[in-house]
Amino acid sequence: MAPGRKGRIIRRTITITLAVALSLAMEIGGYLATPEAERPELSYSTLHAMVPLVFAACAGVAWHIGPARTPARLMIAFVVLWIPQSIYRIIGEWEWVWPIVRGVDLAWAVIAGILVLVYPKGTFSGRFERTIAAIALGSFLVNLVVVVLFAGPEANPCDCSPNAYRIGEAPVLFAAVDMGYRVVGGALALVIAGRLLVRWMRASVPARTVAFLMPVALLAWALTLAAQAVNYATAAEDGVLATVSLVAIASIPVSFDAGIAHTRNMRARVADLMRITREGADRGLWAESLARTLRDESVRVYWWDDAKGRYADAAGSPISEADADGQHGHGLLPVASPLGAPIALIRHDRVLTDNMRLLDGVSSALRLSVDNGRLRSEIERTLEHVRQSRQRIVEAGVEARRRIERDLHDGAQQHLVSLGMRLRLAANAARDAGETGLAEDLEETIATLNQALRELRELAHGIHPSLLSSGGLALAVPEVAGRCPVPVEVEVQAEGRLPEIIESTAYFVLAEALANVAKHSRATRAWVRANVVADELVLEVRDNGVGGTSVDAGTGMLGIADRVDAVGGTIEVTSPPGAGTTVSIRIPLAGPLVE
Repeated sequence: MAPGRKGRIIRRTITITLAVALSLAMEIGGYLATPEAERPELSYSTLHAMVPLVFAACAGVAWHIGPARTPARLMIAFVVLWIPQSIYRIIGEWEWVWPIVRGVDLAWAVIAGILVLVYPKGTFSGRFERTIAAIALGSFLVNLVVVVLFAGPEANPCDCSPNAYRIGEAPVLFAAVDMGYRVVGGALALVIAGRLLVRWMRASVPARTVAFLMPVALLAWALTLAAQAVNYATAAEDGVLATVSLVAIASIPVSFDAGIAHTRNMRARVADLMRITREGADRGLWAESLARTLRDESVRVYWWDDAKGRYADAAGSPISEADADGQHGHGLLPVASPLGAPIALIRHDRVLTDNMRLLDGVSSALRLSVDNGRLRSEIERTLEHVRQSRQRIVEAGVEARRRIERDLHDGAQQHLVSLGMRLRLAANAARDAGETGLAEDLEETIATLNQALRELRELAHGIHPSLLSSGGLALAVPEVAGRCPVPVEVEVQAEGRLPEIIESTAYFVLAEALANVAKHSRATRAWVRANVVADELVLEVRDNGVGGTSVDAGTGMLGIADRVDAVGGTIEVTSPPGAGTTVSIRIPLAGPLVE
């Protein structure tokens, strides 16, 4: 944990602890200072003491998950200003203290109202909220001044000392302001609750999910507050209403944190959006997944069309003027590349603009998804170019082998045959002329020439076997198997001729595999199969040797793997120790069989 964050956590913990300690001290101290006969029921006092504890706990949560610091600070201020009426039993003799406490003992209601007004962004979102907050604060200040300057001891539920700040007696003014303050507070609470409830009922699904608990909590509190104001004016009992009011007040911070947590969960679902679209931005899937993530069926995604210079949906329909202007309660989220090139335009419910972190996450998800799709396409194109390039290299190698073999056969080999025939004629002539020594020398030269001719033929055969060119795998595979020192059983079922590059690759792969059998397997028998299955040439080389080989076991197997990979094939080696080796190769056919 970073030192700065750790320090903030410590400071916040200390602040919450001190606020809770002060609130409990006022509750417990006032309860004990009240004569037993005048004490309220213990259950009510306990519930009254629980309200600030709920606010304190929610303040800690709001500090951790909230979009701003203001809500948590308001909750802490509520804890401090939640002053029980019994506190006057303690401070009643302090003539310079109780008037100020009396003036602020309903400030918690203002704090609760402002907390509702800043929901869920943590700041005021419009003129209405600022106006209501200004009226509430103005009423609070008027009430504070009137109480401090005109309140007498009779205004409190105790035998308090005279007001040290009192400038005169004005019982009518004091009563009017005292009652007016409560009426204005109740009216403002009803207005806020009514507006919030109406907006919630008329709102779209995203708006309701963001503010799903607060209207109910606020409406319950406002109604009980208004009823309490009436009871206060008529001096009627309000026991049940008081209890309901406490529960409603305590539900406000809980509703606030629940809404913020829900918003955070919506942001967390952006990770699911990334998982769904990690392979690239499939336009239809993206719009569907985005609507599900935001729980906003009105979401529309318009993609930038470079060719036409406009935004259009997945079906190619251009964006309408109403959507482009952001009318009808919708907001627009433009998404651009890091270089500023437009990518898409997301039309969403306007309420989501209150959660810019969510929209930033959506924008980043779409941008990254598009980049992933673009990179994936580029990689696939590059790999295809590499594959085609490797195939061209292989084909060029095959053609070069064929040309060298042809040149050796038609050129050097024919010259050597012709030279041998001349030497034979010369040897016969020398023998007829009685030049025995010369004849013997020519015979030795002829033998050396024949050995060179055989080596040249072997060399030409290794470069490109003539049987492969003339008869395909059906003739070439038995021939290469016959040169293996290990007895090999051959089964070739390829009907007709295969593409030249496929035949050449298969021949040299089998030749290399049989060479490995002869060199390393210590086998007494081997089997070779070659047959066409569907659109693939399937090769299999199996032996009964010591096993224990793999593709990485040596250069021979690596050479086989490289040849197979160059034509888009796959290789599988099964070689348990002591149980022989099986090399299975599948090579896709580039075209139909050649008759």
